[in-house]
Amino acid sequence: MFGFSFLLPTLGTGALFWFGHVDSLLLRERAQRPLPLLLATFSFGMAAIVLYQPAVFDPLLSHLMAGMAAGVFLTFLISLRWKISAHAVGVGGGLGLLLRFYLLAPATAALWALLVMVILAGAVLSARLALDAHTPTQVWAGLSLGLGIVAGMSLGVWLPV
Repeated sequence: MFGFSFLLPTLGTGALFWFGHVDSLLLRERAQRPLPLLLATFSFGMAAIVLYQPAVFDPLLSHLMAGMAAGVFLTFLISLRWKISAHAVGVGGGLGLLLRFYLLAPATAALWALLVMVILAGAVLSARLALDAHTPTQVWAGLSLGLGIVAGMSLGVWLPV
């Protein structure tokens, strides 16, 4: 999981910087984002394929990675025309997943996890705004996309009950 979700995208983006395909690791400009986002999409997609071994891994892991790949790919497509907050997409997906778990099996621990995630999501969105990395519309769109992916997968067959 660490290799596919962190190490490969990080090393790949570093290589893109090293070879001059991006001029900053911050990727502030919309034009700098497509290659790193495609690399992350590929990495998360490969993780979903590798983890799809029901005899070895819980199927939820593969579904989570497929959802992450879908989120990053949609972020890539949107970023071709408009800058959306990829950080907000990620926290929106995490928030949506914890909300789904809570709605399926309400429990005190799940509620606390959900509340902590709401606070973390607020902190991430606030930080993106405070750093002037995004506009309010961009962070709300990202949060909505992340929540929407989880909702869509939950209504489909990808996230088992």
